[in-house]
Amino acid sequence: MRQFPVMIFAAGFGTRMGRLTRDTPKPLLAVAGKTLLDHALDLTAEAPVTRVVVNAHYHADLIARHLSGKNVALSNESETILETGGGLRAAMPLLRDSPVMTLNSDAVWTGGNPLCELAAGWDPDRMDALLLLAPISATRGFAGRGDFLLDPAGRLIRANGQPGLAYLGAQILRTEGLDSIPQPVFSLNILWDRMIAAGRAFGLVHDGGWCDVGRPEGIAEAEALLGGQSDG
Repeated sequence: MRQFPVMIFAAGFGTRMGRLTRDTPKPLLAVAGKTLLDHALDLTAEAPVTRVVVNAHYHADLIARHLSGKNVALSNESETILETGGGLRAAMPLLRDSPVMTLNSDAVWTGGNPLCELAAGWDPDRMDALLLLAPISATRGFAGRGDFLLDPAGRLIRANGQPGLAYLGAQILRTEGLDSIPQPVFSLNILWDRMIAAGRAFGLVHDGGWCDVGRPEGIAEAEALLGGQSDG
């Protein structure tokens, strides 16, 4: 199985979790006795990964301290937060290779390892992007009706308000197109839309449960999911 560098997105503003993140960045909040960042790092340890890069903005010094002694590189965005696209491009000297895996740090998973699922589903001849998705019923804390639909071949279609599948914050992505985007701060949606238009962006449905931990109540929901009370 092919191996990939992985980018863990951990750069945020520290606002959505309220008082919980006054002195602690969200990736270092504990869920079921382990930080969110460590939950993500555990997934990389079990996956076909060559190197791991974590970006950081709010309390980046604390994330750097947490990573000390680990075989993980830090992409420091403490001066300017670059969003997903700009952040990934800034981290490419550390990631080195394309395609890359990316993983959001503010979620927990049950079922199969999402990075292993992506690696097994990746087809370099057909794909520039492979995003991990789930039915809304298999998620907790997801706001909205869905991000994408899939055509019969598994290609992504924007849901555009229709009921669809949720994007879970894990993907494999070719990064060559990042250099043609002029603005320094931008979302990966720009790159996705180009790949969708070219018929090169695909989706894969996760075999398991998922919980977003983007709000204070998400911690209890995530712990319930991990505790086996429900996987969707």
